[in-house]
Amino acid sequence: MRSPVFKAELYGSTRDRKDTSRIVVDDIPPSVFRALLHFVYTDSLPPMEDGHPPGDDTKEMIQHLLAAADRYALQRLKSVCESILCKGIDTRSVITTLGLADRHNCIGLKDACIQFIVSLGKTDDVAATQGYPQLKRTCPVALVEKWEKLNGT
Repeated sequence: MRSPVFKAELYGSTRDRKDTSRIVVDDIPPSVFRALLHFVYTDSLPPMEDGHPPGDDTKEMIQHLLAAADRYALQRLKSVCESILCKGIDTRSVITTLGLADRHNCIGLKDACIQFIVSLGKTDDVAATQGYPQLKRTCPVALVEKWEKLNGT
């Protein structure tokens, strides 16, 4: 199996549950779970937007898919999602994406977000986004890294 988490749920110690006929996944949207299963069985993403960078709907789906891939230890899917998100970084999404990268330990995506902010001089634009105060509260490590890179320390 591609996912050691699924394997443990299906065959491991969690198999000792009372109801072994099904596994309930209630914290992932159904469309995201379908895409995750599509990847598990085909090693590819289901058809989405063809254009790059991804549109807002596709970007949101990929963000959710990255979180699900991290939860189910699907490293290749996580890498695919990270790569797609790196291509779609913009001023509106960079803070959200940086927080996502920090929460799910996506070093390449985190670096791409920081590089976007630094190289384009978008510090003021990014600090003015709605997601910035939340990032300060929830991901202080990401902020410290960002400011260290900005200041060259």
